[in-house]
Amino acid sequence: MEEGRKNSTVSPCAACKLLRRRCTQECVFAPYFPADEPHKFAIVHRVFGASNVSKLLQEIAAQHRGDAVSSLVYEANARVRDPVYGCVAAISSLHRQIQALQAQLAVAHAQMAHLRTQNAAHLARVGLGHGQISLGGAGCSTSTGSSSSLSPKHHTLDMVALDLPGSGQPPVW
Repeated sequence: MEEGRKNSTVSPCAACKLLRRRCTQECVFAPYFPADEPHKFAIVHRVFGASNVSKLLQEIAAQHRGDAVSSLVYEANARVRDPVYGCVAAISSLHRQIQALQAQLAVAHAQMAHLRTQNAAHLARVGLGHGQISLGGAGCSTSTGSSSSLSPKHHTLDMVALDLPGSGQPPVW
């Protein structure tokens, strides 16, 4: 047990203090409901009852009790805020937010695909088809089929900004 629990002058845990009983070395609540956090046990006791929490903690392996107490405190707080749904309301709200964000992402992907298609069509119309654009070189020129003193390998295009006059659309990159 803890060193402080052996001393009889130690203050009782929050559970024993609230239940007005003597806190012993074997107290199942002491490690999880310290005296300086009485609100944690008070809310768990109000929602679940001390007897039920005690039984639950005794049935759970010692290494999992801390997680169980955290879950009980979270659920008790949620039950006080929403007595009908408890933490299910928070989970449902988060699930709806995820669905809305996934829908927004799908719309953004669809818009990107549409803009890529429009850009490719526009490039084809103005004579900058796939066979005439080379991406990546140091220069920034295009091959438009006119005679030039440069060889085709020097005709490269790093990035093209297409301003569609009269379309009301921003330039497409």
